[in-house]
Amino acid sequence: MTTQLNIKKPSQSRTIMNEMVLPNDTNTLQNLMGGRLLHFMDIAAAIAAQKHSGKTVVTASVDSVSFGKSIKLGDVVTLQAEVSRSFNTSMEVYIKVWAENIPTGESFLSNEAYYTFVALDRNGSPVKAPALEPETEEEVKRYDGALRRRQLRLILAGKMKPDEATELKALFA
Repeated sequence: MTTQLNIKKPSQSRTIMNEMVLPNDTNTLQNLMGGRLLHFMDIAAAIAAQKHSGKTVVTASVDSVSFGKSIKLGDVVTLQAEVSRSFNTSMEVYIKVWAENIPTGESFLSNEAYYTFVALDRNGSPVKAPALEPETEEEVKRYDGALRRRQLRLILAGKMKPDEATELKALFA
């Protein structure tokens, strides 16, 4: 018996989450602590991956996250996460973070990152994740770049030899 997985659209694999920066979330300068922001990002990205796969997911990797402008005490953090591509059991999730000071109306993009999640069955074993069909030009661009990012992650983790990374090599040919 063959099980056919659904092909999902990015709109079915997206989540938006809001958090208010409270005193317990900040450092001595009253800025949101980086670790707390990573926590928020991990939750939002996991929700998107779970919506996409319909399974429990675990974080496999986080690409580099740089911290731009500080997010302050009292700001509202908005996180938008969406699956950019599904591989076999793993899914790449793109996440953007905005901060807004509601009284002043100032809003800015603070961070962007890619997280990778693995879908699991009830016993904690990896299972196949549904394919993803990009809809917009931006989604297609992110989808196409996901294979190169995946190959780079695998090389850095020692799970792929550089000469096997055909998509990465094609950039330099």
